[in-house]
Amino acid sequence: MERFHILVGDITHSDAEAVVNAANTSLLGGSGVDGAIHRAAGPQLLEACRRLNGCETGQAKITPGFRLKARYVIHTPGPIWQGGGLGEPALLASCYRSCLELAAAYGIQSVDFPSISTGIYAYPLPQAATVALRAIMSFLAQHDLPRRVGMVCHTEAAAAIYRQTFNLWYAEEKSDRL
Repeated sequence: MERFHILVGDITHSDAEAVVNAANTSLLGGSGVDGAIHRAAGPQLLEACRRLNGCETGQAKITPGFRLKARYVIHTPGPIWQGGGLGEPALLASCYRSCLELAAAYGIQSVDFPSISTGIYAYPLPQAATVALRAIMSFLAQHDLPRRVGMVCHTEAAAAIYRQTFNLWYAEEKSDRL
């Protein structure tokens, strides 16, 4: 069963049915993944996001993908890292769960995620990888959809951290997942 994979690439070129946008709470574009998705999707994405009236940290909202290969964009504002004692892990886990719940509700077969909150929001990558993988793998163990979930890392170094974390927590399941 190949339901989860880790790869290096540009999420704006993803062939998944939905891509996740590591958005800010306004949903009106920003830097990093957010800016790249907005640029690639075109100005219609900004117009669609304006109608959503923002999104709370840890929640998710969906729009069409417009000029992207992906049919949908699922937007989720991640937490800003403030040392880990202000609920950041729970909020980050909620980002992943909310996106997967929305994907399942829309019957979406495949979803690709970026590493949420690890850019300008400064969430430490090893901790973020643990939270992300636990949330994703727990969801996949309990739900049929989406059928395929990817973690699209911008660099090989980030992908290596996700692979190491995956192997630490899911080594016995590795042959079934990757």
